[in-house]
Amino acid sequence: MKIGVVGTGYVGLVSGTCFAEFGVDVCCVDKDKTKIDRLNKGEIPIYEPGLDDLVEKQVKAGRLTFTTDLKKAVKDADAVFIAVGTPSRKTDGHADLTYVFEAAREIIAAVEGYTVIVTKSTVPVGTAREIEKIVREMGREKDIDVCSNPEFLREGAAINDFMRPDRVVIGSSSERATEVMRALYRPLYLNETPMVVTTPETSEIIKYAANAFLATKITFINEIANLCEAAGANVQHVAKAIGLDGRIGSKFLNAGPGYGGSCFPKDTLALTQTGRKFGTPQKLVEAVVDVNADRQQQMAQKIVAACGGSVKGMKIGVLGIAFKPNTDDVRDAPSLVILPILQGLGAKVYAHDPIAKEQAEKVLKDIHWEEDPYAVAKDADALVIITEWNEYRALDLERIAGAMKQKRLIDLRNIYKPSEVEPHGFHYVSIGRPEIAPSEAAKKLRAV
Repeated sequence: MKIGVVGTGYVGLVSGTCFAEFGVDVCCVDKDKTKIDRLNKGEIPIYEPGLDDLVEKQVKAGRLTFTTDLKKAVKDADAVFIAVGTPSRKTDGHADLTYVFEAAREIIAAVEGYTVIVTKSTVPVGTAREIEKIVREMGREKDIDVCSNPEFLREGAAINDFMRPDRVVIGSSSERATEVMRALYRPLYLNETPMVVTTPETSEIIKYAANAFLATKITFINEIANLCEAAGANVQHVAKAIGLDGRIGSKFLNAGPGYGGSCFPKDTLALTQTGRKFGTPQKLVEAVVDVNADRQQQMAQKIVAACGGSVKGMKIGVLGIAFKPNTDDVRDAPSLVILPILQGLGAKVYAHDPIAKEQAEKVLKDIHWEEDPYAVAKDADALVIITEWNEYRALDLERIAGAMKQKRLIDLRNIYKPSEVEPHGFHYVSIGRPEIAPSEAAKKLRAV
């Protein structure tokens, strides 16, 4: 089989490469010539563990190619996947489908023979039907079908998620198109991966509902963390206990600075707008959006409070800028809200991130970048952990304490236990757990 993939961003590049691994001939197309030139040189424009090796393997096998020529990429394809961006519109929060419809028109004009157009991008309910209207307007309804096939890829674990998914969702009104999709995903079917075949409308809602539910779990445990702090309880114990309930599950119950990234913020916002459009307000998701926005503001104030109520003139060290580990993605990362607030209050911010510096420099200004966590801690008045990279999980706390001007550690991911931190004399602040001030024993230990 042969497919075309329009868009070589995160979803398009990962999906195209993994389909090639299945044995499908894949041609990825993008209008960005610089990006295509880089890909043809073996340079990967995004950070995703293992992707560079897999791309190299499939290019050498002749199953994966890159081009700016859309006609060449799709003319004789069995299916063409639309994997372009659907950012939130600044005016109203709706998903901007400009690139989706533009790609659809170009594909319809270019394909020859029977072809399935597949929306891989995250799109609001009704998008597949709108593309079907364009197909009819262009007189191609006899040889083009339209499907919805949402992605459920986690940044940092995308290859495994594609190769070993929890489920594959296909939204189709055509049995012929459904069989094409089944054939493409046949390797997963042989592994007994559940395949949900439904209508395009249902498929489109599934994607938004899944992300909104996960965002709700994150927001819920953050609200509980606030209650735990006020009541002197431990949110990690609460999360463990409720997560052991099979009806709830333990995933996405880690309290922190709020969700970010390329999916949850825009998808929750888009779902609220879709609900209003259909006269069915999604009040729970609307609350999630509002609470998460407040959460990131609260984290900045939490840091200020830990510093005695003011950060003016202070050096604040920050570990982790990306919205999560194992990615360089800083889109809607909590750090993008927290750090400018601290700077606006007069703090000097020094930071380290293993991967995301290049992307962060495009959106964060006046950050002093350091090569390692210990350089960040040197003479710092406070050290803040925002992203739970593995590199930060086993720091030499004695060395960190000795380097700092003031021993304040604000752990917004709860990656340390208070008992690990206390002996080093830190004023330790975490999420949903009682604060730990240097004990008399710790002070004596430090004096020895």
